[in-house]
Amino acid sequence: MKRQKYYSIQREAGKYLFDIRESIASIEQYLGDKRDFDDYQANKLVRRAVERELGIIGEAMSKLLKVDNSIKISSPRRIIDLRNWVIHGYDKVDDVIIWGIIIKDIPTLKAEINEIIGDIP
Repeated sequence: MKRQKYYSIQREAGKYLFDIRESIASIEQYLGDKRDFDDYQANKLVRRAVERELGIIGEAMSKLLKVDNSIKISSPRRIIDLRNWVIHGYDKVDDVIIWGIIIKDIPTLKAEINEIIGDIP
């Protein structure tokens, strides 16, 4: 019985890790190869899509920590707080802060997720 529970937790954790990786890939797709803040700021559709993906990442991180808090991801609480800010403080979302997260934090998170789950499609 313990073994079955262990594998169930592993599968659940894996699902959340894949959800995070998928949202990161979506953000990269929305932005394309040309990463330009002015283009980002001028495109409401892209901004909203990125904010939604950040919300998904934060929610998946929250659920991931509940099933396996031993997974090595830097700043998981900050990721969850970002989700809460984007979802509940939608009227206070700052494009400059989001852009900084896109440029600095998303590549770090992507590397950490890829380190954990590897190249599994």
